[in-house]
Amino acid sequence: MAVRRVRNQSLHRVCLRFNPKTIMQKYTEKDIKKMLKKIFGFSQFKGNQLEIIKSLMDGNDCFVIMPTGGGKSMCYQLPALMSEGTAIIISPLIALMKNQVDAIRNYSTESGVAHFLNASLSKSEINTVREDLLNGKTKLLYVAPESLTKEENVDFFKAINISFYAIDEAHCISEWGHDFRPEYRRIRNIIDSIGAKVPVIALTATATPKVQNDIQKNLGMDKAKVFISSFNRPNLYYEIREKTKNIDKEIVKFIKDNPGKSGIIYCLSRKKVEDFANFLQVNKIRALPYHAGLDSKTRVENQDAFLMEKCDVIVATIAFGMGIDKPDVRFVIHYDMPKSLEGYYQETGRAGRDEGEGKCIAFYDYKDLYKLEKFSTKKAVAEQEIVKQLLAETSAYAESTSCRRKHLLHYFGEKYEEDNCHNCDNCCHPKPKMNASEQIQLAIEVIQTVKQQFKEDHIVDILTGNKTTSITKFKHNKLKQFGEGEEYDAKFWSNVIRLAIFDELVVKDVENYGLLKVTEKGERYMRNPYSIMITKPVTEEQDEEVDEEMIPNKGEAIDNILFSLLKDLRKTIATRENIPPFVIFQDTSLEDMCTQYPTSIEEMTHISGVGTGKAQKYGHEFVELIKKYVEENEIERPQDFVVKSVVNKSALKVYIIQNIDRRINFEDIAIAKGLDMDELLTEIESIVASGAKINIDYYINEYIEPYHQEEILDYFHNAESDSVDEALEELGEGEYTMEEIRIMKIKFMSDLGN
Repeated sequence: MAVRRVRNQSLHRVCLRFNPKTIMQKYTEKDIKKMLKKIFGFSQFKGNQLEIIKSLMDGNDCFVIMPTGGGKSMCYQLPALMSEGTAIIISPLIALMKNQVDAIRNYSTESGVAHFLNASLSKSEINTVREDLLNGKTKLLYVAPESLTKEENVDFFKAINISFYAIDEAHCISEWGHDFRPEYRRIRNIIDSIGAKVPVIALTATATPKVQNDIQKNLGMDKAKVFISSFNRPNLYYEIREKTKNIDKEIVKFIKDNPGKSGIIYCLSRKKVEDFANFLQVNKIRALPYHAGLDSKTRVENQDAFLMEKCDVIVATIAFGMGIDKPDVRFVIHYDMPKSLEGYYQETGRAGRDEGEGKCIAFYDYKDLYKLEKFSTKKAVAEQEIVKQLLAETSAYAESTSCRRKHLLHYFGEKYEEDNCHNCDNCCHPKPKMNASEQIQLAIEVIQTVKQQFKEDHIVDILTGNKTTSITKFKHNKLKQFGEGEEYDAKFWSNVIRLAIFDELVVKDVENYGLLKVTEKGERYMRNPYSIMITKPVTEEQDEEVDEEMIPNKGEAIDNILFSLLKDLRKTIATRENIPPFVIFQDTSLEDMCTQYPTSIEEMTHISGVGTGKAQKYGHEFVELIKKYVEENEIERPQDFVVKSVVNKSALKVYIIQNIDRRINFEDIAIAKGLDMDELLTEIESIVASGAKINIDYYINEYIEPYHQEEILDYFHNAESDSVDEALEELGEGEYTMEEIRIMKIKFMSDLGN
């Protein structure tokens, strides 16, 4: 069939016209490259883009797995612009649609070349979109899955010429994916009901082999051409840090050490997003929040501000980032560990898309993942099991002592041959190694002994001699291997099993609840073992040495001489007022004073754990001492790195104080704000630590036995430390609860110190 050009210079009309049934075979590689240059200005394709485009234009279904920054969108944008009719692009986020539609329109003088159809449009805007579609102006139509499934839209789509379907962020189809959306599982049925027999291309940046199979099965794409690019992003640096109470300060310091660089900070809750964005703003960092609870106008404005470099940092939930075309994001920080490794990989993948610097730092505390697991208990049993396995993988990655890159790539079914990637914390700061051949053999022996019917944690319990209910139930405490590996802790044995999995000696059967199975290679290894190196476990003595070295340097050196003077002053005041020293200021507050050198009461209120009330009550003597010390020693104060607290930082604290004044039950306060009791008590502890005086006698008298009250108050009055764990150990776990002790400590600190 003859190919013709139309004179109009708009992008829509420079596209070649053809009969959709035959023209796909007419495009040569030269034609496709020519159109790439003409439309987008590129001379070369990235990776396997060309092969994907050729396959799609040959009429094949395609399944594409390509990491963020690999150029997934080009795989359907160019074919859409070259094809007769309209490509339907199914996309999960309104922000993503707008971003990509704007980008396509920039290449054309015809604004109708690309449209999106979703709930954000008015009736008149929807009519404009439909007119352009019927008139053949539109080459790409972005739709949300919810819009695709509307009956009126299904009927309308039957009337237009569809070139192909592209399903972006296809991992949303899978229950095993990190962002499962039930409406995505209806897409195949809707495509069939529309009736156009055209190719389908599904694309995602993250999919484990399990998720890949799930996507293909649901979309009926078992015979699709599969294109898997390497998951390796060599320019990204991966680091896991322990999440401590100094996390806010660490992040502020990191951002100020990287001035003018764009970054994203991910938090799991909307409340944390807003609080932390506010905290960064107070510390003169150009930051904005982004989460699904904000109105669409604010979300769009904040996203555009980030893209236009009017703000440096976006603090967001996972709602931010899908398809956002900002190549120069220089860091991605996870304030909380994500719910899955797919989520982690996808979110870290938003850094360094231009192949430049990309630092990926995540703060890990196992308690965060435990909370997520608790939240899943309201789901169906099968879903709970999926959540549990995904969280276990995330925890394994965070606690691993091996190469982070090797671990990530293995998770996605890709083998990384290098021993050292030179771009992750474990490789850049290697620890001493040991030959783990004996330990691996013992682990495999245990897996075989229990008939390959148990998960990793159960095998670890056998090796360490941990007599759990499950171990006793199956009489595995009677096995000769029970406790045979007790010289090492559970974390070490988890690393041993992980190493065996990396070396393909053992496999985790994800289809069957993650049971461990020994592979043929593993059986050969048992017959003919060889050396496999693992990070040497740290002894308690070494751990204490490391801790001692680390204490003075939590981002900034602590002035030990001043620290000693401040402790002496605190002890003098405590003796004078007949109260324990920690009631005045806790050690963390003194440490902060030794790095920030506050010389006024106003500056004292910026110290961790010091509010206005406490600063006024005890701060004057400390300020005078510090001022004199600074002058005598000619100390230059690091004011640039003073991390300021948010004044009345959270409406939540005000709400709690007001409701305590009204004598509202703690449980009711927690429920009203979506908190559990642990989180509520943490907020109240923070309120009291800052110097606010509250009266919680009404709650204590109703829920805590009088003699328990007396015993706990008496303990704290004579204690040298304010540690709740030490109090529980001293008073007796069988008789007292952690909650009781925390509540009584709040009363004690409020009554005596504030």
